[in-house]
Amino acid sequence: MKTVIPAMLAGLSMLLGPTALAASTATQAWCDYLGKRLRSVSAEACHRQPFMASTTLTARGNPLVYVDHPANPAPPLEGPPRRVLVIGGIHGDELTSISIVFKWLDWIGEAEPARYHWRIIPLANPDGLKVRPSTRVNGNGVDLNRNFQTPDWDENAQAYWVKRTRKDPRRYPGEKSGSELETQWLQGHIDDFQPNLIISVHAPYNLLDYDGPVPKPLRFGRLSLNRLGVYPGSLGNYGGLHKRIPVITIELPNATAMPSQRDQRAMWDDMLVWMSDHVPQPVASSPTNTQPVAAPAQAATPLEPMTQEPMTQEPMTLEHAPGQGEPRESPPAAAPRDVPVAKEHAASEPIAD
Repeated sequence: MKTVIPAMLAGLSMLLGPTALAASTATQAWCDYLGKRLRSVSAEACHRQPFMASTTLTARGNPLVYVDHPANPAPPLEGPPRRVLVIGGIHGDELTSISIVFKWLDWIGEAEPARYHWRIIPLANPDGLKVRPSTRVNGNGVDLNRNFQTPDWDENAQAYWVKRTRKDPRRYPGEKSGSELETQWLQGHIDDFQPNLIISVHAPYNLLDYDGPVPKPLRFGRLSLNRLGVYPGSLGNYGGLHKRIPVITIELPNATAMPSQRDQRAMWDDMLVWMSDHVPQPVASSPTNTQPVAAPAQAATPLEPMTQEPMTQEPMTLEHAPGQGEPRESPPAAAPRDVPVAKEHAASEPIAD
């Protein structure tokens, strides 16, 4: 056996090339880790997905991983499929935002979702997840959801962090916009994939948020719309306002306990109905590049609120391993509310992600 495995690896390396082999090994280790770390994620099911890993590693040496699921409709579509980019785990301590993306991967082959080309990033911040306890920020201590290259970043991001959050370390935007490898990588996917919709999953504020040019969703399952506004460097600002791509932010009700199966399914089904009615049709052929290159950008402008309906929680699945109870980090007691800029907001709004 000791001689067989190296021989197998050598043969695989000749077939795939050293870069592809390294990526394959990285995704296997990534799946194994998530299967142990997250109760709702099966390492075996993860291995069956054709995940691809970046060759450039994060500050703590972790790969960034994604998977493409091209459209496979029956009957075939008349034009190019609409493209949907899904991002989970931008904040490493929001475990359910990763797990629910894996649940969606189980359903993507069904008839309605098969009409779309999906690009799925289950975990955008592996450094934040892997440190114990898990953290909102990445390995450099930067909140990735305040680091996107929005037109207002240079003027407002640092001042906003100092004055409005009193230098809350959980919301540090970085020394400059797009400073983080993870942010550059995500922006590269947006430029390469040219999505017609971006879905970003967070927790634990139990609501829907939306930024962008098409009619807003009002409810997915038990989650109701509550427009929270945009922040310097946020994905909603970058994608929804600057790039003019619809951005839905799903805020699950708990960061470490999954919604019930029924609630997960209701959320998914309602989302597909809204997508069918409102996601714009692409005007050009679907991109084919499967090796997106991070490409920083710059340039654009503002957006309104609504109310949310309380949610009665059904049975949930804890997302940390047995014996590894890990409450979600909370901001320092003295820290003020992180209030959105350039937009009115409801008086009872939580800190937005």
